[in-house]
Amino acid sequence: MQQTQITAYLAPKGFVNQAAAELKGVQAVYGRLVIAGGPPQTSCWAQNTWLEPRTLRIRSITDGAKALRDIQRNWIMYSFRWHRRSTLIQEKLPHVSARPLRFPEPVPQSPLGSWTLLAPDLVLASARCSSVFPHGEVRFVESKQGPPCRAYLKLWEVFSRIQKMPAPGDACLDAGSSPGGWTWVLQQLGASVLAVDRADPATEIMRLPGVTFRKGSAFSILPDQDNRFDWIFCDVACYPEKLLDWVSIWQNSGKCRNFVCTVKFQGDSHYGVINKFAALPHTAFLHLSHNKHELTWISLNVSSYN
Repeated sequence: MQQTQITAYLAPKGFVNQAAAELKGVQAVYGRLVIAGGPPQTSCWAQNTWLEPRTLRIRSITDGAKALRDIQRNWIMYSFRWHRRSTLIQEKLPHVSARPLRFPEPVPQSPLGSWTLLAPDLVLASARCSSVFPHGEVRFVESKQGPPCRAYLKLWEVFSRIQKMPAPGDACLDAGSSPGGWTWVLQQLGASVLAVDRADPATEIMRLPGVTFRKGSAFSILPDQDNRFDWIFCDVACYPEKLLDWVSIWQNSGKCRNFVCTVKFQGDSHYGVINKFAALPHTAFLHLSHNKHELTWISLNVSSYN
C-alpha cells in the first residue's frame, strides 16, 4: 500500500515551536521532530529536513537494523523515546564517521539517512535528508589561537554549507565587526576586510595585514559613498528591521552581490520580518548549529545549500 507523503523537520534544541509554527499541515511532533503532510516546505528553523520519510514495521532489533541496511548503508539515529532499543538498532548498523571538519576542507559527500522509533515496532526513516551532517549539526576542529571569540564558527559553518566563500583579494565589509571573529575568518581566506564598529576590535585583529578598521556605526557604510564590495557580512545585535533597511539599500545599489547577515530576535516580536527578508533576491535562511535565537540570512547570485 502506498504511504501518504509526509516530510519530517528536525528542529534545533529549544526551537521546536518556531519550526512548527512556520510549517503548514503539521500532523505530529515527536521530541524535536515535526511531521507535516505533503512535500518538503521551505523551513527557516529546521536543522535538518527528512525529505522522503517512510514507516517500516519491525519485529525485533535485528529486523529493524536489517530493514534500514536494505535501504542504504549510512544512517544516524534520532531518539526521543525508547532510547535503549534505538541504540541497540543503531549499534547493528555500519559505523558512520562523524569526525569534526578541519575548515576549509570539503564537506562529506556520502548521503546520510535519518531514522527514529515512533513505537517499539515502528521505524520512521528517510534515506534522503537536506543535510549531509548528523542531525544537521556541523562540528569543527576549533582554532585555539587567532580568533578573539567563538563567533568565527558561524562563518565557518556558513561557508561549509553554502560551498562558497570569499576568494583571495575579494573586498569584504564586516559591519559591526568587534571583537573581530568574522574579520579573522575573512582575513585568513586572503580577503581584504573593512571592519566597522563603534568598539575597537581585539588588538591582534587590528594588526592583521589586509584589515582596515573604521570606528563608527555598523550601518554607516553606504553605497552612495562610492563603496563597492564583493561580500558584506554583519553579525551585529540590532533590530531586524534596521538590518533589513540597510541591506536593501545595498542590494538596490548593485554594489555588492553577496551577503551573509545574522538576524537576531528577542522573543517572538520580530518574526514577521522573516518574510520581508525572504522577498529579497537570491535569499535563503539557515539556522546554524552555532546560532542561538537567530537566523542567518544569505543572498548569493549562485549558491547551493547543505
